[in-house]
Amino acid sequence: MNLTTLEYFVQVATEGSLTKAADKLFISQPTLSRHMKNLEAELNTQLFVRQSHSLKLTENGITFLKATTKVI
Repeated sequence: MNLTTLEYFVQVATEGSLTKAADKLFISQPTLSRHMKNLEAELNTQLFVRQSHSLKLTENGITFLKATTKVI
């Protein structure tokens, strides 16, 4: 995990969409998706509930977002 990944996570959590977050971060959606899946694997927890066209934070995701915003 690095600062860039944390910034990506905050953007995804804020936008509620990988596509919208990727556009704002100027990276491809598959790259951003891979970063989020790797982050979840590293933390050994699910951060998002993936829906057809949006993402919703899990309880662990909400907790991690609060902690992350204190760091960055």
